[in-house]
Amino acid sequence: MKTYSAKPDDIERKWWIVDAEGLTLGRMAVVIADRLRGKHKPLFSPNLDCGDHVVVINAEKVHLTGRKVAQKTYYRHSGYPGGLKSITAEQILAGKFPERIVEKAVERMVPKGPMGRTQLKKLRVYVGTQHPHEAQSPAPLDIAAMNPKNKRSA
Repeated sequence: MKTYSAKPDDIERKWWIVDAEGLTLGRMAVVIADRLRGKHKPLFSPNLDCGDHVVVINAEKVHLTGRKVAQKTYYRHSGYPGGLKSITAEQILAGKFPERIVEKAVERMVPKGPMGRTQLKKLRVYVGTQHPHEAQSPAPLDIAAMNPKNKRSA
């Protein structure tokens, strides 16, 4: 018997919607990254982009356990000497773009390189419950029901 290798014509993409309200950030990001890569499908091939589209709503209401809200720090560098900038998760959530917390968590869980970048283009994160993807009729993905630890009450 030969090993089956998926072809680009065999790939069928679905749309999922995730309500991030009260979900633990890291646990939610793992499930989303798996859906973006297609690892939940039986025809997964690491050399093909066989993942689904994921829409995340209520990104500003995501939950961080412990004292991560105050202590988790995100760094970036300008490229110049002394150009290291830092911002905490609390400042990002209170700022203008709180959806970047979810985007960064998922981005760090997909492969680095061209394949990971194409997979990340299928992730859409929105603040609030409104999103422009109703025409695709995304199916709800209930991450909170997968494991009791996935949803925490604040």
